[in-house]
Amino acid sequence: MKQVIFLLLIILSLSAVGQSLVVKTANGRIEGTTNKSGDVRIYKGIPFAAPPVANLRWKAPQPVTNWNDVRKCQAFGPSPMQAKPAPFMYWSSEFLIPEQPISEDCLYLNVWTGAKSATEKRPVIVFIPGGGFRSGGGACPIYDGESMAKKGVVFVNINYRLGVFGFLAHPELSDESGYHASGNYALLDMIAALQWVRKNIATLGGDPNNVTIAGQSAGAFAVNFLTASPLAKGLFQKAIAESGGSFVTSPIRPNLTLQGAEQQGVSFAKALNASSLAELRALSADAIQQAKGGPSSPIVDGYVTPEPIMDSYAKAHQRDVPLIVGWNKDDKLMGPPAKADAFQEQVKKRFGDKRDAFLAAYPAQNDAEAAQAQGNSNRDESFGIQDYTWANMQAKTGKAPVYMYNFNRQVPAATPASEFGAFHSGEIVYAYNNLHTLNRPWEPIDQHIADVMSSYWVNFAKTGNPNGGNLPNWPTYTPATEQVIIIDKTINSAPLPTKPQLAFWEMYYGVKK
Repeated sequence: MKQVIFLLLIILSLSAVGQSLVVKTANGRIEGTTNKSGDVRIYKGIPFAAPPVANLRWKAPQPVTNWNDVRKCQAFGPSPMQAKPAPFMYWSSEFLIPEQPISEDCLYLNVWTGAKSATEKRPVIVFIPGGGFRSGGGACPIYDGESMAKKGVVFVNINYRLGVFGFLAHPELSDESGYHASGNYALLDMIAALQWVRKNIATLGGDPNNVTIAGQSAGAFAVNFLTASPLAKGLFQKAIAESGGSFVTSPIRPNLTLQGAEQQGVSFAKALNASSLAELRALSADAIQQAKGGPSSPIVDGYVTPEPIMDSYAKAHQRDVPLIVGWNKDDKLMGPPAKADAFQEQVKKRFGDKRDAFLAAYPAQNDAEAAQAQGNSNRDESFGIQDYTWANMQAKTGKAPVYMYNFNRQVPAATPASEFGAFHSGEIVYAYNNLHTLNRPWEPIDQHIADVMSSYWVNFAKTGNPNGGNLPNWPTYTPATEQVIIIDKTINSAPLPTKPQLAFWEMYYGVKK
């Protein structure tokens, strides 16, 4: 009799687990899986918009067709169209999408939740992957959400259209759009994903009124655009941006208008011998992906982004939400090390009468200094000045607090060739407590840093303040104090260490606080 009762209890428990894995969304029922320990439910490949193929190519995302049966959501959906992933420099396979499948049919999101019921209302983080708007996707191992779910948040990551599929503007596309603009389909995909979260995350134990958008690199640029888009109003309550923003127009960060983007689209179509939009849509996805000269960045289109982001913040038009923003010590775009003579000649040619000011900020008297100046100036122009300006503008015209970080921990290297310091995207596995996803010779201090950094992120998602528990105090950032948290073997607050260098770029680009 005891054996029978024991078996019945096992059957009932398995039945309960099975029932808990099937949840009802606005489009139909979905079934996920659990992690090995059974305390996190995982739903992969949930469609949040119709496949953007055929006549839906280069259109705003359309609603998903409802389904009647239970949809298995136990494997990642296809990654967006992009070049075949291949490890290079410090980006090993863990930073990349799987080789297959890759498809235009890519508008899927993934959810990790530790909630036991739909009544828990846990805070939600929606992570937007990076990759220069040309590569990436939610299936990258470093974006796994299990560890964050175990810390009490519902973690979501998303796909969005990339490259020419996500950003082509063209006069015919603007004419047919219904809103007199084109391009920015990737941003519209992100908004559609946030709308899905708004409608459905409660059934997975998340709070639709406590959503944090987070992103790294291109994902951080996207977060910046979403904070300035009226279409995203009410879809998130906090924002985290890791190494990315779009305030200062520069050769690295051009500010393309709709008209300019449309002309770029016309030239792209001509290069493909497509004389009409119909002919463009008739081309295979592979043919379009392999074509040269396609656009790959957001534009000021008058619809998704009504005005340049700097103007939006200057007029206090942004979504006024708590913000974490920061960058890495070695956040630079890699190139051959500069030699002192050649570097100084480049500086003279580019900066003219501002040459001495540049070299005062970035000394280059010998080859070693020149190589350092090359990397640091690239870091500060690409990321530092953008995020520094973002923090200052939010502090100036917004009421919600800003928290700034500098990530300085040199990521342990598997080989001498991969020693790139606190490299671009190196902080991700720390911020989301995912050291286990990356094959590196980790030290105990690395897990400590990951525990602290991910706890900051979780606390921020919960309350809008990263502080709590026994964590080192992270002061709010203000232009008057310029206090940042330095994340390294020792974690402590300090005045912004690159202030003199960022002051040069403010002067050079005429940034007004």
